[in-house]
Amino acid sequence: MGVHVAGLVAVGVFYLVILLTGIFASRKSKQVEKQCSGKKSEVTIVGGRNINVVIGVFTMTATWIGGNSIMGTAEVVYSPAQGLVWAFGPLAYFLNFFLGLFLAKPMRSKRYVTMLDPFQHRYGQLFTTAILLPALVCDILWVACILAALGGMMSIILDVSSTISIIISAAVSIIYTLFGGLYAVAYTDIIQLSFIFVCLWLCIPFMFLSPAVTDAPQTAHFNQSSFPSWIGEVKLEDAGKWTDDFLVMSVGGLACQALFQRILAASSSTQAQVTCFAAGGLAFILGIPSVIIGALATSADWNQTDYGLPPPYERGEAGNVLPLALSYITPSWMSVLGIGAVAAAVMSSMDSALLSSGSMFTQNIYKTTLRKQASERELQWVIRISVLLVGLAGTGLAFNKTSIIELWLLALDLLYCIIAPQLVCVVLLRSANCYGAISSYMIALLLRGLSGEPALGIPPVLLYPGWREEHGVIRQYFPFKTLIVLISLAAIYLISWLFQLAFTRHLIPQSWDVLDSFKKNMEAEVEEERPISNENKDFVLSTSF
Repeated sequence: MGVHVAGLVAVGVFYLVILLTGIFASRKSKQVEKQCSGKKSEVTIVGGRNINVVIGVFTMTATWIGGNSIMGTAEVVYSPAQGLVWAFGPLAYFLNFFLGLFLAKPMRSKRYVTMLDPFQHRYGQLFTTAILLPALVCDILWVACILAALGGMMSIILDVSSTISIIISAAVSIIYTLFGGLYAVAYTDIIQLSFIFVCLWLCIPFMFLSPAVTDAPQTAHFNQSSFPSWIGEVKLEDAGKWTDDFLVMSVGGLACQALFQRILAASSSTQAQVTCFAAGGLAFILGIPSVIIGALATSADWNQTDYGLPPPYERGEAGNVLPLALSYITPSWMSVLGIGAVAAAVMSSMDSALLSSGSMFTQNIYKTTLRKQASERELQWVIRISVLLVGLAGTGLAFNKTSIIELWLLALDLLYCIIAPQLVCVVLLRSANCYGAISSYMIALLLRGLSGEPALGIPPVLLYPGWREEHGVIRQYFPFKTLIVLISLAAIYLISWLFQLAFTRHLIPQSWDVLDSFKKNMEAEVEEERPISNENKDFVLSTSF
């Protein structure tokens, strides 16, 4: 199979359109910056808090529908050992955004700029830095897995080097994110999400009409319950792992800066909540095509295609089943649209991850600790440099051959076990203090490390009930990640309560409050309850998207 020239041209045109849109958005961003004198960095991070519902829904949905979710969902449905019941993506997205409703109002009403702001206001700089580290690692892993998904697809459909496709795609996404900020991300998300929706759904009828799929009932595999194998099943001994993976994917995303960047960019708390709810429904709909493609690939007679036998799973290519299905079961021009959809999904998620890390580092580390007197121009350049570094780090990891779904879950794993319980408590639990937060953080980090991670080759020290050794690798089937989250939540509450009791009743001298935790909590409560004066309110932009 030679290089697909027409496909390369089509993808090139698409990339050019995205790049030009990003450049246009950067000019729009500069116009808005002139109207927000002294707050240019906030325009880059939260777009001047003037994103309307429609744009908010588009950009929030596009962030979650990435190349990793599109290809990862199809991989899980197609894999005989998993199937539809293990494809959490669509339902997990909806639950993720639904839970976001409960945090959207308190976060947006207090006019935070990043997800780390509540930690900084209540716990101080040291703990904020500790929270930033796993969030930064998550964004790098996120960039890596979505670029790896695109590289694998382009190498199959267009017959070009995955290395070249990864580098070019990363460069385009980094360039327009560098200079346009949230405006560039939001504008390009509109085009990207529209392209994803049309192309993926358009591929489905052609797959159904394919001779290889038309005759599929004669060759379909069925499990012991007489259901098609793509349905899958959850055995009793696997129920713990199923629960863990589902909660990691649905709750883990709740602690993602990319989510709160859109919540905090809404013009009001109500609008932020509406955006969350609508985005959840749209994300669920956009997850369905990947499920269908994975199911059709399971029942397809690959011997009737140029791919031949054995099928992808037996060749160890289950992770690339979506591009393989598009390439061999649909017409060639349709497979080009499919690669365009994945390319759009990759950039729509990658730019969000890049801006997420750049925003948190600049707002919560550089501006508050390293350079408190930094000018707005300097802050913007720090954001750009941060975006570039995270992009380069993620691009480097994208050449790893780890399963896309494993990288995807690993990225959310850190958010779920470490950050999610901390975020819920700092926003909703007024009695939480720095002593409880630090203790909980260390406990969760220690337990997660001792539990091992097969994707990174880390053997477990703690063996939970139901563990099994498979091909020389020990895998945990107990829902230990959820157990760590529950222990973390309990630790925050109990240790915070104990320290509060000890200091307020003078069981411990007030001078021993080395973290100034109770002083910080009192100041934070006063600040949160203080009414916002007119001169301190954000300038409401007259321009709109």
